Amino acid sequence: MIEYLLFATFIGLLFHGIHRKVIARVQGRPGPPIWQEILHTLKFSFKETWIPKTASQTLFVGIVFVAIAIWSGALFILLSGGSILLLFAVYLLHKIVEHGMGLSTGSPYTKFGAIRSVISAASELPLLVTVVAIYFFTRSLSIADITAYQEVNGPLLIIAFPAAVAMYLVILSKMHYGPFSIIEAKEIVSGNMTEHFGVWRAGLEVAYALKTYVLLYAFVLIFIGSLPLWLALLAMLIVLVSLSFVCAVTPMLSPYDTVTIQSLVTGALIIYIVILGVVMG
Repeated sequence: MIEYLLFATFIGLLFHGIHRKVIARVQGRPGPPIWQEILHTLKFSFKETWIPKTASQTLFVGIVFVAIAIWSGALFILLSGGSILLLFAVYLLHKIVEHGMGLSTGSPYTKFGAIRSVISAASELPLLVTVVAIYFFTRSLSIADITAYQEVNGPLLIIAFPAAVAMYLVILSKMHYGPFSIIEAKEIVSGNMTEHFGVWRAGLEVAYALKTYVLLYAFVLIFIGSLPLWLALLAMLIVLVSLSFVCAVTPMLSPYDTVTIQSLVTGALIIYIVILGVVMG
């Protein structure tokens, strides 16, 4: 498990570098090398580390370990074929991490990021649609059962395409430099991550790398099925590049536009669920 955690962290950081590179290329810039995020994490690990005087020291430090722990747990849920409800519970816990990270420092910039993390809670609503739609088809919320269903009936990406769109939107809302990345907007410096530096920032980079790996791998498992590792990584890379393209061509939205769009998409998908329920009895 430790070896796989290290592997997932490495791939997640590499994906972050690819994400930045694709955005830059689409926008006509050279961009950083794809291994830049790996170098950043190593650099932060050896830089001077401090805790602001205005910070709640326990929360400031503890939130880093909580972030790593919940996404490590999410990875274990994926590998063990556990329930997607547990997986999505971890996703909801991450929202608490974002909020706590911003409130722990005492900085006005991070507090703005924390407030925006609450405003952007609408991004969690499509998860409910995804869960219900998957259950309608598979009659199970176990990842092992879902992948087994797809071996017989084909990918849910085709069968339940609107549910796949819902989860795609969820992943997009967690991508750096995306239209929904309002908690890290440049007008509030680095948002809720502004004050975390040194080894604390390196820890957060590890947690976010695991988050990216888990969300992409979960999408592949739930909507395409169980694949050999190399093929799963290729599918994850394709999903990542598509997300990067969306981030490159879409400006960052205001907090209220973010909530409006995500709520409208959720409403449309709820209608889909109602129709699906009627059709399937």
